[in-house]
Amino acid sequence: MSDLLRLTKQELTLLIADLFARETADELLAEANLVRQTHYGKAVFLRGLIEISSYCVQNCYYCGLRHANKSIKRYRLTREEILSCCELGAALGFHTFVLQGGEDPYFNTSVMCDLIGAIRMAHPGCAITVSLGEKDRSTYQAYFDAGANRYLLRHETASAVHFARLHPAGQTLVSRKHCLYTLREIGFQVGAGFMVGSPGQTADTLAEDLLFLRDLQPHMVGIGPYIPQKDTPFRLSPAGRLHETLIMIALTRLMLPKALMPATTALASIAPDGRQRGLAAGANVVMPNLSPPERRGGYAIYDDKAAFGTEAAEGLAILKQHIEQAGYVPDMCRGDALR
Repeated sequence: MSDLLRLTKQELTLLIADLFARETADELLAEANLVRQTHYGKAVFLRGLIEISSYCVQNCYYCGLRHANKSIKRYRLTREEILSCCELGAALGFHTFVLQGGEDPYFNTSVMCDLIGAIRMAHPGCAITVSLGEKDRSTYQAYFDAGANRYLLRHETASAVHFARLHPAGQTLVSRKHCLYTLREIGFQVGAGFMVGSPGQTADTLAEDLLFLRDLQPHMVGIGPYIPQKDTPFRLSPAGRLHETLIMIALTRLMLPKALMPATTALASIAPDGRQRGLAAGANVVMPNLSPPERRGGYAIYDDKAAFGTEAAEGLAILKQHIEQAGYVPDMCRGDALR
């Protein structure tokens, strides 16, 4: 796979299709694992995830938080609750906090900057990651100035046609890409990513994802299987397969050897050993949930989302044990991208 960076879209499409058709991809996964170890050793960086709101103004067809979904019990964490989550995380040894939520108008620029500033003051050495969707440049700049270091914004698909199938009119791939390049220009460590197995996805659209990532050069890439949610237009669509998701993680690791890549909660949600297999395919980040346990069920972006046990802060000791048993070393430091 040493020529991966030079492959054309057609060549990548053929490669992906061929790998998906095989029963196993052990050689590819082993190569990706070796590349990850070359740059990061066996460290698995642990981040504290705080899901601050399940309200959202958008209507993405695949997401259970979509505005049109009237079936879920929504919640919005208070400033005090969020700061308490950070205090709990700091006590457990976390040095990165990930503030994730739907596009909730309540968390406007002023509210978020006050919150980011408060976390920065209380935990000056930590990294603050924000993941709240598409914003204008001035908002992103304000987050950065307030003390945020990283921003996660999955592009979901780099094909305009496929993007239009996954989103209603008014949301465009042009806007999503513009946000990602803007974040990079401001100085954020930028995270992109996509689902594997989403409705309408093909080897061709996945090749476009790899080409886009090659151009963007993000610091972080989140890749997980598509999982349907019962209250969305795609509720009857099949979930993405673990085999194909691991292949895309491995190909992305080979293309972006210094990127930070999570073994996502979605992987753990579709297979008991999904997280471990994600790490073996080249991932090197895990994000246990610091959100209040009684609120986690309201963050129903897909069905049967793992949010307790080793996916949660209260299961941290067991999670670390599982990581060690898989042959890796849990690392609670900030874990910044190498480049």
